[in-house]
Amino acid sequence: MVNDNKLARYDIDAIRHCRFDWMINKHGIITLLLFASMIISSCGKSPQDNGTQEMVLYSALPSKIRGLDPGDIGDVLSATVAGQIFECLYQYHYLKRPYELIPQLAEDMPEVSADCLTYTIKVKKGVYFTDDPAFENGKGRELRAEDFIFAWKRIADVKYLSKNWWIFDGRIVGFDEFREYTKSCEKAADVDYSRPVEGLQTPDDYTLVIKLTRPWPQIIYLLAHQPTAPVAREVVDYYGKDIVSHPIGTGPFILKTWHRGSYIEMVRNPGFRQQFYPTEGEPGDAEAGLLADSGKRLPFCDRIVWTFIEEDQPRWLQFLLGKLDSSAIPKDNFAQAVDMSQKLTPGMKERNIHLKTFRDPDTFWIGFNMEDPIVGKNKPLRKALSYAIDRSKSNELFSNNRNDLAYGFIPPLMKAYDPNVRDIGISYDPQKARQFVRQAERVHGGKLPQLKLSMPGTDTLSRQMGQFYQRGFEEIGLDVEVEYMDWPTFQDKLKTKGAQIFSLGWIADYPDAENFLQLFYSKNVSPGSNNFNYASDEFDKLYEKVITMPDSPERIALYRKAERLIIEDCPAAFLFHRVAYVLHHDWVLNYKPHAFQYGLSKYRRIDLEKRGAYKELLKKSR
Repeated sequence: MVNDNKLARYDIDAIRHCRFDWMINKHGIITLLLFASMIISSCGKSPQDNGTQEMVLYSALPSKIRGLDPGDIGDVLSATVAGQIFECLYQYHYLKRPYELIPQLAEDMPEVSADCLTYTIKVKKGVYFTDDPAFENGKGRELRAEDFIFAWKRIADVKYLSKNWWIFDGRIVGFDEFREYTKSCEKAADVDYSRPVEGLQTPDDYTLVIKLTRPWPQIIYLLAHQPTAPVAREVVDYYGKDIVSHPIGTGPFILKTWHRGSYIEMVRNPGFRQQFYPTEGEPGDAEAGLLADSGKRLPFCDRIVWTFIEEDQPRWLQFLLGKLDSSAIPKDNFAQAVDMSQKLTPGMKERNIHLKTFRDPDTFWIGFNMEDPIVGKNKPLRKALSYAIDRSKSNELFSNNRNDLAYGFIPPLMKAYDPNVRDIGISYDPQKARQFVRQAERVHGGKLPQLKLSMPGTDTLSRQMGQFYQRGFEEIGLDVEVEYMDWPTFQDKLKTKGAQIFSLGWIADYPDAENFLQLFYSKNVSPGSNNFNYASDEFDKLYEKVITMPDSPERIALYRKAERLIIEDCPAAFLFHRVAYVLHHDWVLNYKPHAFQYGLSKYRRIDLEKRGAYKELLKKSR
């Protein structure tokens, strides 16, 4: 799933020039100076504790979100919020590793035919959409199997312009024909969603039958991916284009308030069905207290509040004040939180703050639009840009040397990761970059024009990162202008192929390297997931072969062959794979890092007594 370089899930760290003053008193509690207090007060107000015993989760988002319509969600920020509202047929077990799929809206795992072409799935009875004026008498109706088909047909409809057609493209019998039919409709309103698709059938209200054009082992993962969540036709008809602001799902929480640019507030869904905390996990979970709530009904919390805070330092200060439950560690504060042995400092321990570290299945890059007449037609130019990026220095400046440098697109956590990729990937080499600049000028037929790098974000971190890349390009003789924009605007620019060079990343939607290969498949070009607009017959043939294969050494070998082809064609300069350092207060219970973390707020519980004790400690320190 798309993510910007600000690390929307855990936040990339602020660089060293973004300094805020702080002092630690004898109790180890931060005393904020007036300047910091002024910064925090300007971040915008959001709902806080109202003196009741409500259990509330407080989090921050680094930028605005584009919308909450699952069919068109393809980024981490929107999915983080929407994941509390929408559910899929399957979900990942919260505690078990390796990650294990379990039923969510399905009664059981799919029944698969002998030829692996037909999947029959029973949908749970007694699951209801939340109450909303879109439904008769305002009462949410029961979920039906046809709600999945309606949601998927929306993705297939070219008038809808979903970025998620890559999920179904060429895989379900008759579904591509339905997509072609929508192209013939003059207006969006002319599309007939009752038009049958041979490969999508509902023998009854609680049975979904999917017929595939060829074996597709990864289908089970996609049925746990948020864009495949069911959507009620009544809601789409009622809200029209404004559905992005009216998410109506079956999940544990309901959207209450969305002040764009300020905060989002959700409340517990009073009609949520009975669902319970896991009773088993992996070794060590019981000792870590992660099974203390075994068998208890979910969700635990009454409300969730996300505040939009663009800058790293204000988010960090809000965390230290106890106004956010968890936080990444900004660059300038890393030594304050973590010592040389990568353990928490005494000051953090005294405040009962906990540290979680883990590798994430992701890759970040500087991408090139292969349909751009300048960079897309000039491989030496793309190579020059890639060799000009000092990845080690970037890791030092922005991440305290925490991240793994990237030489290809498959993350180290994936089984298909090639340990020898470093030998063929591109590393920082300004001399070689200048040689490629001279080759690029010959290809172009003269001096290269000014290039444009699009950065998602207008905050200090985004600007510092943009300036870092810009300086590297200038040193090899290239003139690159950097443009900064908010996340929704940036997404729209990618969707319409308007970005020439762009900073972006991808977090795995499921634990298979195929999820990264589809980013380069020619049929997935923008508005699909292939924002590079890369096209290669050789790569497409490899991709189309591996997607039909079960997990095997032969498939891994093809994955690595495809990755080497991408490295050679250079539609992107690969930068790093993230290693997350996340802090959380001790009052946040059941906190376990999860690579596929959407919709996990239902498992979290707040110890109100410990949260109150922290506030009292802060008061005493003033």
